Amino acid sequence: MRLDARIGTLCAAALMSLSLPAWAAEGDGIQRTASGRPDLSGTYDVATLTPLQRPEKYGENLYLTLEEADAIEAEEAAIVEARAQNSNPDREAPPEGGDGSSGGAGNVGGYNTFWIDRGTDAFSIDGKFRTSILVDPANGRMPPMTEEAAARSAERRKLRRPNDGSAWWLGLDGAGPYDGPESLPVTERCIVGFTGATPTLPSGYNNHKAIVQTEDHVMILIEMVHDARIVRMNSEHPGPEVRRWLGDSIGWWEGDTLVVDTTNFHPKAFLRGGSENMHVVERFTAQPDGNLLYRFTVQDDTSWTSPWTGEYIWRSTPNKVYEYACHEGNYSMGGTLRGARLLESEAAASSGGH
Repeated sequence: MRLDARIGTLCAAALMSLSLPAWAAEGDGIQRTASGRPDLSGTYDVATLTPLQRPEKYGENLYLTLEEADAIEAEEAAIVEARAQNSNPDREAPPEGGDGSSGGAGNVGGYNTFWIDRGTDAFSIDGKFRTSILVDPANGRMPPMTEEAAARSAERRKLRRPNDGSAWWLGLDGAGPYDGPESLPVTERCIVGFTGATPTLPSGYNNHKAIVQTEDHVMILIEMVHDARIVRMNSEHPGPEVRRWLGDSIGWWEGDTLVVDTTNFHPKAFLRGGSENMHVVERFTAQPDGNLLYRFTVQDDTSWTSPWTGEYIWRSTPNKVYEYACHEGNYSMGGTLRGARLLESEAAASSGGH
């Protein structure tokens, strides 16, 4: 080949490499933006049978054997199959007011397995199945609560009891749990999700997450109760007087990992006993297979005696995130409050109006 021809070929190859998308130029299998950052945009399914807290039988063992992972998968499949059987049309009605057990309204009715999507297996990282999402403390369980947090939880439990068909709250001092819409928990009012948005955890259903990424912002949409977090890149938190339901999130890149720092939580946006003093650091790391490794650390010295850290896999999926109509038309809210008024009327009638 003539020298000028070879030079022309090399120049063409160089120009072609410059025109390739950044993800192709990197050659590591990770899709990237034009600026070379990992492109996290997409939809993810985080359903998993791996529990948040490690069953005590595993102690400080972080890993399941393959046989144990297979057993968990088989057990869940058997449960789903059993619950999918037709109900006995001749079964008796549940007791009035429920039986007092956990479940939908004291087991008088709730979601059946058709609505549940906990996943079909435990997740693995680097080919090893995990015993829990939590990795720190070493036992994979939540650290002890502080005395202050334990007192807060005790006060909240006074207003939350299983439904036994009576107006039990009439004997309490102060406001009751069903006095009005604002008396109900923020999760029941669908203000924040049941599993938390910061950090975000797997649930019994609606386990999809979606990420939309630009150079200046990252949006994380959580299917459960439609929480949409906006992460401001390379920004600063506002003063402590600013409080938000999902916290205030800022982000930056550490190599190929997106780091999200969240503070300024609303006083009522509790996560498992936390408070407005929570400080959450999340790390999103793209994997060559299109999945995300999601790692988080929660610190709140007024709630727990030590920080706690967890990690799990967000699996890439072609599925879409659908609307979550938590209290569509607020019909359930009205029914809850009307039911409370009826129970209070019955209590008054049975006591002779006193």
